[in-house]
Amino acid sequence: MHPTRRDFIALAGGLAGAQAVPGLAWADAPGHVLRAGPAEVQLAPEDFPETRVWAYDGHVPGPTLRRRQGDMFEARLVNGLEQATTIHWHGLRLPNAMDGVPGMTQAAVRPGESFDYRFALRDAGTFWYHPHANSLEQISRGLAGVLVVDEAESPDLDGDEVLVLDDWRLTEDAQVHPEFGNRHDMSHAGRLGNYITVNGEGELRRRYARGTRLRLRLVNAATARVFRLVFQGMTAWVVALDAMPLEAPERVDEVEIGPAQRVDLIVDVTAASGEEAIIGSVERDGTYATVSVSVEGPEQALRTTPRALPPNDLPVLEPSGARRVPLVLEGGAMRGLPDQVRWQGRKTEARALYEAGQFWAFNGQAGMDAEPLVEAALGETVRVPMENRTAFPHSMHLHGQHFREVFTDWKLGPWRDTLVIHPDETREIAFVAENPGDWMFHCHMAAHQMSGMMNWIRIA
Repeated sequence: MHPTRRDFIALAGGLAGAQAVPGLAWADAPGHVLRAGPAEVQLAPEDFPETRVWAYDGHVPGPTLRRRQGDMFEARLVNGLEQATTIHWHGLRLPNAMDGVPGMTQAAVRPGESFDYRFALRDAGTFWYHPHANSLEQISRGLAGVLVVDEAESPDLDGDEVLVLDDWRLTEDAQVHPEFGNRHDMSHAGRLGNYITVNGEGELRRRYARGTRLRLRLVNAATARVFRLVFQGMTAWVVALDAMPLEAPERVDEVEIGPAQRVDLIVDVTAASGEEAIIGSVERDGTYATVSVSVEGPEQALRTTPRALPPNDLPVLEPSGARRVPLVLEGGAMRGLPDQVRWQGRKTEARALYEAGQFWAFNGQAGMDAEPLVEAALGETVRVPMENRTAFPHSMHLHGQHFREVFTDWKLGPWRDTLVIHPDETREIAFVAENPGDWMFHCHMAAHQMSGMMNWIRIA
């Protein structure tokens, strides 16, 4: 690993960095008012100017909102942008009218207007919030924050931190590159940035003693980058994925976290006093430090494997005999769309779709159609085998309910709301249609979403 500041800046041609700050700053009262609007923050090193961003309450990331399971959550969005926006409360099982999808669950909040969100917090875990209007630009400019819902009983910990992973496409003067949705991004891997941040800060330096036990809540707020993280001088266990606790903690040496996914870790600092513990991001040309911990202070005895977190109350999933709705992901550079694809209610030739900025399809359908991809009865179990025929990974997200991956012999993976499917993979999920309403089902690479990979399901 190369945990030096200069090495990490070199990763992005003079505008790269990795960092984190305490995740639970900005204490908030019930009924928080979130103001979306322009702000200036010091994203790049101090010898660069401040970056003009769009932010919640002037912070990047936005304030970490913290509540307890069972609380009634209330927040008011005030739109200080010059374009319409909403807030999607990602991963929460909430009433359909609170899901924040303009034109589907609510009207877009116009400039100068506000919208009140109110719903019960059914599940404990790590969630996040972001716009679902003009998502590529609004998220890329900085609009994202985290909602932590605490369990009734906290695990045995010495600290609890939120780490929001992000990448930014910055110009030479450290400003957000103003071109969004260019054809290359839309037809390839998406809007990959040249400057990596954690919690929007310049370079994380932490001090912990050997034996310190931490809960790290990782959130990937990037619109395209799949992070691969490795650990040095730490012992790490995954205890929850996308807010849902695992049945037993899983010891790991590395973690993959795609756009919109969350990974909760319990980490023990095992490096000796005077050394460093590091979380590194694996990139094409090496592994670079994103979090560096100076190990110092009175040592603690190393603890045994942590206990599992208390489970959330999830439905019983019975995939045997469930209806199967196959989903084929196709299109993009190098492989392309079929000769004809359904778009805006009619069959359209691939060339015309490319000219219209549509490069991807689900089951031969580009973008939304009047008919849902899945129409399920309330309480029905549905299986969706997803085949990725494209040359790029896709981070598939289902709104309103969680799902489990289905393996052979009816073995089931952990509960999730977002799943990364790599090229030429077929991954099958199953979910219980427990939450009535119309719900989005789309790729969370925002450039892919806006250029064809967006559909919906109906539960009634």
